[in-house]
Amino acid sequence: MLVLGIDPGTATTGYGLVGLNGKGVAELLAHGLIETDKDGHPGSRLVEIYKQTSALLKKHKPTVVAIERIFFFINKKTVIRVSQAQGVLLLAAADLGVPVAEYAPGQIKLAVGGHGRADKKVMQKVIKDTFGLEAEKNKKTHFDNVADAIAIAMCHIKKCK
Repeated sequence: MLVLGIDPGTATTGYGLVGLNGKGVAELLAHGLIETDKDGHPGSRLVEIYKQTSALLKKHKPTVVAIERIFFFINKKTVIRVSQAQGVLLLAAADLGVPVAEYAPGQIKLAVGGHGRADKKVMQKVIKDTFGLEAEKNKKTHFDNVADAIAIAMCHIKKCK
């Protein structure tokens, strides 16, 4: 099984590619960010997300894409933009025939953090400890987006084992 986890966003979309080795142990094979110009035209930003996601899918050929389902946002403007990015991500997967699994934040936190209300620090620690990752110190890296994407992929793997 090869899972591309995606944490949708318009400025930064995190991704993490997790596979199971021959012993059934999860391995992190690739991770990073799809970033767009925050001052760019909204349509151009969505095109960029689509292109980069399609390139990832073509390069890595995952078995499935796991994505976080939009659950609740206080800022209505943010939820609209994230929903648009999510739609583009779903389109890229559908266009290439890759199935998509969606998970609510509570499902991801329960599967990976052990508790449905685990906070971001707990989730990031689990991902760091599991895969030996570290965010660069004194540099804005958006590690939280990458860690979320990896956690989404791990959630799918744990649900399917």
